[in-house]
Amino acid sequence: MTDAQPFTAPTPAHTVHPVYVIGGGPGGLAVAAALRGRGVRAVVLEKADAVGAAWRGHYDRLRLTTTRRRSALPGVPMPRSFGRWASRADLVRYLDKYAEFHELEIVTGVEVARISPAEGDLWRLEASGGRELTGSAVVVATGWNHTPHLPEWPGRDTWTGTFLHASRYRDARPYEGRDVLVVGAGATGCDLAADLAEGGAARVRLAVRTPPHLLRRATLGWPAQRSARLARRIPVRLADALLRLHRIGVPDLSAHGLPRPADGPYTRAEAGRPPVHTTELAALVRRGAVEPVAAVEAFDGAEVVLADGARIAPDTVVAATGYRRGLEELVDGLGLLTPDGAPAALAPRAAAPGLYFTGFGDPVDGALRHLARDAARTAQAVPRDRARLLRARAKARRKSPAGTAERQGAGLKAAGEAGPDRDSAPA
Repeated sequence: MTDAQPFTAPTPAHTVHPVYVIGGGPGGLAVAAALRGRGVRAVVLEKADAVGAAWRGHYDRLRLTTTRRRSALPGVPMPRSFGRWASRADLVRYLDKYAEFHELEIVTGVEVARISPAEGDLWRLEASGGRELTGSAVVVATGWNHTPHLPEWPGRDTWTGTFLHASRYRDARPYEGRDVLVVGAGATGCDLAADLAEGGAARVRLAVRTPPHLLRRATLGWPAQRSARLARRIPVRLADALLRLHRIGVPDLSAHGLPRPADGPYTRAEAGRPPVHTTELAALVRRGAVEPVAAVEAFDGAEVVLADGARIAPDTVVAATGYRRGLEELVDGLGLLTPDGAPAALAPRAAAPGLYFTGFGDPVDGALRHLARDAARTAQAVPRDRARLLRARAKARRKSPAGTAERQGAGLKAAGEAGPDRDSAPA
């Protein structure tokens, strides 16, 4: 670092105690690379045996809804061979290459159970295997897809069919010829319903509580992601109208049990329900290959009870009911989370001195783009905030009575060691 960047140079604490990045997904790798680029030692702790564990575990059909160019992390573009919309497998390969290119320091097979303050304005990490690690700062990048969420449906534990969360679904082959109910009409649920219908399931039903906005990834070559970026800068009414343009070519499925929402796509996304970018599902619903049904209320023996009172008897239920962040135990007692378990502050802003959370937003214009942007800002903030903290602590010590006494004692000691004043010495 040069003299022109006084706040980004690593402090001694960063040399002795590294910055620990918890999570080896896109957010964690991007932050670690950005920190390394600023001369700050960053160690990535990943509980799985390889980086990108969440992406490795996603279903095979998954493709990004953001363009290749706008999904790359800092320093390494995605190859053109990925096409415009990178697949899950492509992204996994990309993350492996990204870690290799930046020569990141990654420790796999280590799960951090708890973070707590340590002496010297440091952080203590309690990890698997009885490890206790001390870091000058911590960046939590465990992401949204941490803990599978299942509603507490009455009777589910005694239901006689096959039940699984979407996190365990890979492809349609095990369900060929079966009657499958997919619960949840978000992006994952819609993708899995389409995959099952095209993959040979005998019958596919989609349980819908809140009908989604079905939009195209691109309209006349214009990506929906680019429209979403523009939508963030204009009034909500205009943003809704702009995103509705990507509904061109998507049929109205109201007659098939999947009505269009009354509110706009941007309004819905801001409330935490982003649009679903698919054309396959709409075509499958229109021809009856996927049947929308009411939301699930309970399980009863071999039957599933729906919100409209109907009873159906699928032999398999796939719950695409989302995930929880799983941060409560990690930062227990620190008061850093909102009532719903989300970080109260997101990087580059520190949630507490030296503690940052990245990758916990769900922006309408694409999470990977924001992870890349936030990584650079966080890497700038970490050493800067550390330097400011140390200066503030030093200033407070100087002003304290103990600090004043310490300085006076040091001055008297120095005077005594220097010997008597020559002017007052006897001749």
